[in-house]
Amino acid sequence: MTLPRFYPIFESVAWLERALPLGVKLVQLRIKDRPAEALRADIRNGLALAQAHGAALVINDHWQLAIEEGADWLHLGQEDLDTADLPAIRRAGLKLGLSTHDHAELDRALALSPDYIALGPVYPTILKQMKWHEQGLDRVGDWKRRVGDIPLCAIGGMTVARAEGAFHAGADIVAAVTDITLHPDPEARICDWLRVCA
Repeated sequence: MTLPRFYPIFESVAWLERALPLGVKLVQLRIKDRPAEALRADIRNGLALAQAHGAALVINDHWQLAIEEGADWLHLGQEDLDTADLPAIRRAGLKLGLSTHDHAELDRALALSPDYIALGPVYPTILKQMKWHEQGLDRVGDWKRRVGDIPLCAIGGMTVARAEGAFHAGADIVAAVTDITLHPDPEARICDWLRVCA
């Protein structure tokens, strides 16, 4: 499977409204701490926006809503795997991305035949507190050798300037969060990403 090389991750539909018209074709909606009905509305609206722009929207964590709202893609962290109904997810035909941080998690992920595997944090990240230190580009190369043809996504501290190094090390996809959302001109930054990942 060939996926777009640029993979921004946003916490609201408002960000999708800004990014999708610029040509983003793979994007994750990662919403935390929203009331159930508001969350459902966000996922529904996000899916409609993505479809209108010919993009793939990956729903983070909320697998039941992803199934109910007809999503095509789901991303699960390792903690989410403990409670997700994987047979139901597969029956629904959802494509699945999984987070990994160490060899045990990678083995667990590979056993589930995911549609992509994410490794992070490649660089130090300010987005959330993590028990893992930066993985570095050597680990990206090691992961790519281990995952073979499964697309590998590099995440964590990624910037436009660091993207080329991640691709050279073996990443197929680079995910970005704060490099866009904290940038003084997010639209211009998204365009920079699209150019470097073309």
